[in-house]
Amino acid sequence: MAKMMGPRFKQSRRLGLNVCGHPKAMKRATKGTARSDKKLTEYGKQLLEKQRLRAYYGVLEKQFLSIFMEAKKSKEQTGAAFVQLLERRLDNLVYRMGFASSIRQARQMVTHGHIYVNGKKVNIPSYRCDAGDVIALSPRGRKAELFKENYETNYVTSYPYISKEEDFKATLVTLPNREDVPIEIEDQLVVEYYSKI
Repeated sequence: MAKMMGPRFKQSRRLGLNVCGHPKAMKRATKGTARSDKKLTEYGKQLLEKQRLRAYYGVLEKQFLSIFMEAKKSKEQTGAAFVQLLERRLDNLVYRMGFASSIRQARQMVTHGHIYVNGKKVNIPSYRCDAGDVIALSPRGRKAELFKENYETNYVTSYPYISKEEDFKATLVTLPNREDVPIEIEDQLVVEYYSKI
């Protein structure tokens, strides 16, 4: 795990955002992180913010752009709609609900068939959840001590759109509002970046 986290720690410090969800990722970050670098041009700031958001959710560029284009057609503000669509990805919600200690681990859990949505196995990390969807550990997943420990120790209290239950399952109660999503990103800079391409 340490070898894998090394590059992610570096990426977190370079982008000035904890994109791997590990508590020690930003330990050696200084005030001169990318986030506060005043030498960046306007385009540089937009590009950085796009890179930060994409790294946080761990989405490939082609898929990221596709989600952005969908958000652009939304009746809501593009930036807020974009973040909401990313937040509703199954791998992200598995992480938010505490089944996994990182989005990367959550993605592996989904791919390996450890996650059920509304009683059915879903092994597609990009699967988009709706309000009312119940996400649970599979019977096989409940036998894994790591997943059980994750869920029991990562108790969610700060996400009003998620409700956790004791039986290794949680519900996406409502669609997440932008202000409830705990990620420090200037959405408008990402929108401005994509408006240029």
